[in-house]
Amino acid sequence: MAQFVCRDLSLGYGGGVFISGLNLEVSAGDYLCVIGENGSGKSTLLKTMLGLVPAVRGTVAMGDGIRPREVGYLPQQTAAQRDFPASVREVVLSGCQGRCGLRPFYNGSEKRLAADAMRKMGVGSLAGKCYRELSGGQQQRVLFARALCAAQKALFLDEPVSGLDQQSAAEMYRVLEELNREGLTVVMVSHDVEPALRYASHVLRIGKSVFYGTKQQYAESGEALK
Repeated sequence: MAQFVCRDLSLGYGGGVFISGLNLEVSAGDYLCVIGENGSGKSTLLKTMLGLVPAVRGTVAMGDGIRPREVGYLPQQTAAQRDFPASVREVVLSGCQGRCGLRPFYNGSEKRLAADAMRKMGVGSLAGKCYRELSGGQQQRVLFARALCAAQKALFLDEPVSGLDQQSAAEMYRVLEELNREGLTVVMVSHDVEPALRYASHVLRIGKSVFYGTKQQYAESGEALK
């Protein structure tokens, strides 16, 4: 059974529609890479699938027992996020809020999870530093660690390697590949097409035409040449 199902989905803003009649299913363990031109609606699609913005038409349903609080989300950074006055540890730990239930504090397991996420993203040594004093690349790795804490069954990422150098981007892809092999569902928007597709199981290409299928089907379709 699919974790996310989009049926006859249409997205748009300002009275215009830029995606129409989209149908797709994301199952547990899939690695879906969403690619396309700037302004084609990739970020809006992620937000709609997560219930953050409404669809113009159609539906998005969650199934296979997945709940919204079990999905991690790494959005594109805003100016307000870059100036957030908290320590790196506090920012990463906040990703565990969905695990706390009614508890007003983080337990030992959640603190260890946050420490492990910081280690994976190479920001463990920055735990006590103020988040807003970090470089853009460091902040992106901290936000990735935060999303990892929230991602119990699925992880949505919007341009996750933005602001990262080549080595840091490669490390982020390696972490994503490892998590996906462990069973985590990954849905990622990326303009960094070649390395992103290297690890994908499925591809959604949005533009003048829409393609959705496996990576092999995408390679055989000729869409990659458009």
